[in-house]
Amino acid sequence: MSASPMAPEAPQHLLIPFASASAPECRAIGPQLATPHLAALLSELTLQHTDTGDDHSLSLPHERALAHALGLVQPAGSAYGDGLLPWAAAQSHTPATPQAWFTPCHFQVGMEQVTLLPGEQLGLDDTHARLLFDALAPFCAEDGINLHFESATRWHASGEALRGIACASLDRVIGRPVDAWLVESPANPAGAQLLKRLQSEAQMLFYTHAVNDAREAARQHIINGIWISGAGALPAPLAPPTTPDMPDTLRQAALRADWAAWQAAWAALDATAIKPLLDAARRGEAVTLTLCGERSAQRWVNAPRSAGARLGHFFKNLRGPAPAWKVLESL
Repeated sequence: MSASPMAPEAPQHLLIPFASASAPECRAIGPQLATPHLAALLSELTLQHTDTGDDHSLSLPHERALAHALGLVQPAGSAYGDGLLPWAAAQSHTPATPQAWFTPCHFQVGMEQVTLLPGEQLGLDDTHARLLFDALAPFCAEDGINLHFESATRWHASGEALRGIACASLDRVIGRPVDAWLVESPANPAGAQLLKRLQSEAQMLFYTHAVNDAREAARQHIINGIWISGAGALPAPLAPPTTPDMPDTLRQAALRADWAAWQAAWAALDATAIKPLLDAARRGEAVTLTLCGERSAQRWVNAPRSAGARLGHFFKNLRGPAPAWKVLESL
């Protein structure tokens, strides 16, 4: 009996969140980035798709790109609308149940705006988080929302009120004014109103909680609210996906607005993740690179080239690769 032919290996896919950011400090760093392997890789690849968004979209480009890579689409084959990516349901064993993530956070009240800091930037531990969770869970249950303690910085919620709710992702609102990003839902206005009320109740409940007395005594930011994200339901479980590699170092630095760390993270990423992808592309293996900024994303592949395209590629390489930061700047 002859051996079955081996299935081709899945394409290597590197998806990079916050490859660029809109902050002026980040833009100024662009020409100084040490990314020779990225420049060389882009010269080997072809731009396949550009996903253009804006500063007001609820879902960030890397979230939309990940949803596409995982095949997160509605039954008709269309993509989910802005802010309607049901991430909590997609990662559960009961995806048909409407679900969401509740994130304990600190709302910083300024003279003209309120900004948000998430629990992961506040040193929130399980002990403090569990006490706050235990205080909020009964209020959620009264409104038909079951709350489950997933981690100190992310609580899992399920209930019908979470169906069809458009949410700004946590990455979109960190460090930004929150007024423009509160939950909405033309399809489920009653659910949206309920969730806004729960957010208000959480603020009042946490504000007087003993946990925050302890945090203030320790000179820590208090936890004075929750952010709701990743809401919705799926009609069926996702097929087993080929999940792209998605490094988190640029994202972490960008969300802290630590641009020196962001620059250092790009240099490390160029050496540790981009170089192997470049080597694979040069060997003729199928590779995909998705670069994501705060507005747009670009997907690059090593697609077959026509004779004319190969000739153009040859002359382009004679001139050397174009600066990678020019591509990043367009995101």
